Amino acid sequence: MDTLTRDALAVLQPGFTGTTAPAWLLRRIGEGLASVGLFGRNIASPEQLAGLTAQLRAERGDVLVAIDEEGGDVTRLEVRTGSSFPGNLALGAVDDTALTRAVARELGRRLAECGVNLNWAPSADVNSDPDNPVIGVRSFGADPHLVARHTAAYVEGLQSAGVAACTKHFPGHGDTAVDSHHDMPRIDAGLTTLHERELVPFRAAVAAGTKAVMSAHILLPALDPGLPATLSPAALHGLLRAPVADGGLGFDGLIVTDGMEMRAISGTYGIERGSVLALAAGADAICVGGGLADEDTVLRLRDALVAAVRAGELPEERLADAAARVRALARWTSGEGAAEEGTAPAPEVGLTAARRALRVTAAPGHEPLTGPAYVAAFTPLANIAVGDETPWGVGAELARLLPGTETGTYGREAARPAEVLAAAGGRRIVAVVRDAHRHGWMAEALDALLAARPDTVVVEMGLNAAPPRGALHVATHGAARVCGVAAAEVIAGARD
Repeated sequence: MDTLTRDALAVLQPGFTGTTAPAWLLRRIGEGLASVGLFGRNIASPEQLAGLTAQLRAERGDVLVAIDEEGGDVTRLEVRTGSSFPGNLALGAVDDTALTRAVARELGRRLAECGVNLNWAPSADVNSDPDNPVIGVRSFGADPHLVARHTAAYVEGLQSAGVAACTKHFPGHGDTAVDSHHDMPRIDAGLTTLHERELVPFRAAVAAGTKAVMSAHILLPALDPGLPATLSPAALHGLLRAPVADGGLGFDGLIVTDGMEMRAISGTYGIERGSVLALAAGADAICVGGGLADEDTVLRLRDALVAAVRAGELPEERLADAAARVRALARWTSGEGAAEEGTAPAPEVGLTAARRALRVTAAPGHEPLTGPAYVAAFTPLANIAVGDETPWGVGAELARLLPGTETGTYGREAARPAEVLAAAGGRRIVAVVRDAHRHGWMAEALDALLAARPDTVVVEMGLNAAPPRGALHVATHGAARVCGVAAAEVIAGARD
């Protein structure tokens, strides 16, 4: 296989289906594919994952094995149980950078133990729009400087475990009202706002030594009126790569695209054309495989890149430089990026962080629950990044602490307070909501429920953007499993 074709394979980060590596993937790794992306569909247990990554490395010792493991609401490692780590918003609510560093280190340690060496995290987005449909609790918060210090701490903690951080979503996805999985978001902020808000955490990540940065499929007309950041030379080369003295961030590591099958790119440019434009703009690695996970996709993209070079649309030197950056990161993960020695596992750090992140407001006279409760889980549609297969809530843990507790799930079409009251009978009601401020149906159902039963306990497991309500209001700042455990402890009086 010639150098051009090997370089075209090297810049791809594809996914696949199944919990073992298919023959086609191993064959392409042998031909030059340097990265593989893992998702929840590929993981059944830590032991199985370790076996899978060993299978990949038997073909190529320094292959980059990437995963989208933010902790909190977005977990692939614990997709079937919920995460052992709270997400970014919970860590930002605590605002202890040493704790954030420790959480990221333990998460990284577990990933490294399974053979994963590149994590598409952390999210460095400043969640300036509380109605943002895709970021929310994935952000450390709305203050750029708080987000910056925790982004830096996260990068340092993750990379101290030998796992490369990929800080995302450059140049910032926090001020969007559209999910780029579905359409092209647009941010109309000026360059001054961009530098004073969105870019502050990314500068901190670069200063902390992040090995990779992921681009966002968002249009910022002040930066580039025609092309989204992933495809924009002004964003990637002119801003992210440009020297600090010239107003850029001076980043010299790997630039990874967000998933190219997302509609913001695939629906406008197509993944082949989009991949060519991304490489030409300055991206180094093409992430594809969240929705497309087959050999045909890899071959189509490989051939599109080769054809673009031969047609003069993509400079061969640019493709070679991108491939070299991918291989350089692979060398770091297998050599100098090895985990620091002398640090023991910290299995309880996630639960400790979740407990510290709780914000509890009790009405006068409230008493902890002592008998069986009825949990009414008001469940919105999950965004694609989070997925709908990961369990969340407080019902399972409350049932352990308060035997006889039952849970009912209520979506938009079934959120009828009368049905909740009938199902609860005489039991105390625990209403669990997720971003109630963004879902009118949820807020209305909760108001009606509280009017009928003022002793209802309210647990907000999304963005805590509404005033506290209920006899007891518990804000968890995320829906990770440990957030549910921490909330249940307080509701049942097991912890103050």
